[in-house]
Amino acid sequence: MSTPPKVEIICIGNELLIGKILNTNAHWLAKRITSLGLSVRRITVVGDDLDEIASAIKETIQRKPSFIITTGGLGPTFDDKTLEGVARAIGRELEENKEALEMIKRKYEQYVVEGRIEKFEMTQYRLKMAKLPRGAKPLPNPVGTAPGVLIEYEGVVMIMLPGVPQEMMAIFDESIVPLLQRAAGNLTFYEASLDVRGVPESELAPLIEHVMHDNPYVYIKSHPKISEKTHHIELHISTTSDDPNVAKQRIERAIMQISNLIYEKGGKVKPLQI
Repeated sequence: MSTPPKVEIICIGNELLIGKILNTNAHWLAKRITSLGLSVRRITVVGDDLDEIASAIKETIQRKPSFIITTGGLGPTFDDKTLEGVARAIGRELEENKEALEMIKRKYEQYVVEGRIEKFEMTQYRLKMAKLPRGAKPLPNPVGTAPGVLIEYEGVVMIMLPGVPQEMMAIFDESIVPLLQRAAGNLTFYEASLDVRGVPESELAPLIEHVMHDNPYVYIKSHPKISEKTHHIELHISTTSDDPNVAKQRIERAIMQISNLIYEKGGKVKPLQI
């Protein structure tokens, strides 16, 4: 069985650490990356602090994932420090990137034509978005102004995306999905969920362990809907395979086995829509 390429996500922004903003970017990215057949191994959140960003990048590189994806900190303001943090982590200078500069200029010219701004000049704050670590490649932003950024270092592909969800998703779908698909090859992620009632989680635990032992490529995770005393649990069953038919067969076999064991305990099972 092929091993899925590993991905780590680093979300940057004080607003995430103080609870002002819900980290929907991490949720969306994790789901999309997993659906493409890759494995998200860790999600890290750090504030708008240069040392913290650089430290997080360095530590992640040492674990040698195939991809590191960051969100946030690419804009024109003083607290947008992601690119500087990446540059410090990999020992490269920030430099004006001509391709990124042209992308940004075209965006502001478009804003003038659309009447969103009256006139355009390349201020130091706008120029800041075009200063990338040496050797980096800008990624077009179909929705906003700041380009995404891609750079390779010591065999790790690092991708920096904006924190604005619509911009992050647009760049990911347009520029990143093809990269991840090539890395994943034929790997397919297959999943199903079951609604289980009438069996407490503590009694379900040995049944899950037994089924996973019999189905070594299948992962089963229990999610109590309220608390154990309600005896209402969602079971999420997943696998990854380079053959979609094999993946489906694994899930079906595990569902049949766990369902029979639950029925023997007097519980009820029904499939849930993913």
